[in-house]
Amino acid sequence: MRERYVIITICINLFSHVATDMKILGQLAFLLLLGGIWCQNNRNAKASGKSTKKSGGNQGGEVGQSPPTVDLTPRGTGGSGNTGGTGNTGGTGSTRGTGGTAEAGREGATAARAAGQQTDDMRLHFLKNTQVTCNDGTAAGFYLKEFRGSRRWLLFLEGGWCCYSKETCDSRYQNIPRLMSSSGWPQTKRGTGILSSQVEENPHWHNANIVFIPYCSSDVWSGTGPAPTPPPRPRQGREKERERNANTTEYTFMGSLIIREVIKDLIPKGIKLAKVVMLSGTSAGGTGVLLNIERVASQLEQLGAEAQVRGLVDSGWFIESKQQRSPNCPETVSCSPEDAIKIGLRLWNGVVPDRCRQLYKRGEEWQCFFGHKLYSTLTSPLFVVQWLFDEEQLRVENIYMGGQSLSEEQWQYIQNLGRELKNSLRDVTAVFAPSCLSHTVITKSNWMSFQVRGTSLPRALQCWDRSLDATRNNRTPAKGCPFHLVDTCQSPQCNPTCPALVDQATQQELTLLQMLVAMGLDLQKLALEPQGDEDSLASMVSNSG
Repeated sequence: MRERYVIITICINLFSHVATDMKILGQLAFLLLLGGIWCQNNRNAKASGKSTKKSGGNQGGEVGQSPPTVDLTPRGTGGSGNTGGTGNTGGTGSTRGTGGTAEAGREGATAARAAGQQTDDMRLHFLKNTQVTCNDGTAAGFYLKEFRGSRRWLLFLEGGWCCYSKETCDSRYQNIPRLMSSSGWPQTKRGTGILSSQVEENPHWHNANIVFIPYCSSDVWSGTGPAPTPPPRPRQGREKERERNANTTEYTFMGSLIIREVIKDLIPKGIKLAKVVMLSGTSAGGTGVLLNIERVASQLEQLGAEAQVRGLVDSGWFIESKQQRSPNCPETVSCSPEDAIKIGLRLWNGVVPDRCRQLYKRGEEWQCFFGHKLYSTLTSPLFVVQWLFDEEQLRVENIYMGGQSLSEEQWQYIQNLGRELKNSLRDVTAVFAPSCLSHTVITKSNWMSFQVRGTSLPRALQCWDRSLDATRNNRTPAKGCPFHLVDTCQSPQCNPTCPALVDQATQQELTLLQMLVAMGLDLQKLALEPQGDEDSLASMVSNSG
């Protein structure tokens, strides 16, 4: 009995020691767990601090901030904001991460893409080939909004005239830097008009892959020039003056090469599978379409694509100036378009379509910049949109509607311009030409409101598309779907759907009659002059938009 008691006592003591040891071990394990959690939190805090420093200064790319968005307004003012964060890396233009997990980054990218689809945004991509640049050597690029499953592509060339000498390029760089550099480009743009992906605004092209190519080469999209050379070192006296007057610049002009590289970068996106590629543009971008459409068609054919390349030229169908000017034209205002292009072609190392170039002797290639001389040499189908009283064509002649004054001679030139533009479009198969005073239309939000003989521009484009598709598939094109639409009335603003005229000083809308009076014309004297057709000044004014 005693032995049993002793054994029980020993067992109790052993159990007590074991329990005590287990308690100590449990406490130790608990302390170790707390220490591990503290260390992990400390490491995370340090990592977060480093990430914040690393991402500092990356404007527009921080977590919780949406990339800046710019509307493509009719006046082409989009893209002037200094958003930063775009970088000249030659990458895709996406913002850098801020230290989050890979999973969170993927979720953020997915959300951004979803937001882009909902807000009609196109996202910035820089060219992979970093040797093809804007005027100042910064990376060229494009904005893209994909529509998955679509085999239609709409490529748009931005406009903005050109520069053709050191003086004009320096002035342009100082006053409109976004047309020569990508340093201020926003991460996204919002398309309007034919670039919109909203069916209400863009009924026939909303479901295409949309590519906006910003204009930063100042060469009417014709340049193939070399990389920029460093600016010369400052010198004194006559040498410095001589350098200032020399027609050499440190800028590079690569407009045509930029288009080529954009096509290359779109191959992974599926452009080789396209059925239709529409190369479009406004103003200088429209002229760029004329100059590059054959080259784009050839490039896609060499890549094995079966797409039909079509062109859409908006307000890029210019005619030669009638004013006699100084042959040297040292300043922008004294240069005619043809003189500017003659000088610029040498500076830009510019190219024109081969078939047109063969029509003219060396030094006369500038004539291929004018649609009425180039059109017959093109093999790709082309649709021309042209206001018959184009405001930019008038500005070339120093005529500013809504400005200070207007002489009788200038008024006569305006009327003659309409007739001359109309005659130049006679042999164009697909055309939309209202008798209005304006400039550009396809990227305006209200582009559906303008009509010629009861047909809107989007409808005319759809008729043209259907006709081309039918011809390509050996079918008879549908009747009653017109796409050669030129106003028959002769005077400015005689089309009732014309855009309203605006007084430049007061920004008030005026009828044409009110504007002519404000600009100092004697309407009674004008009304007594023979008009040459049934339109009178009274009917012209009563129908103005």
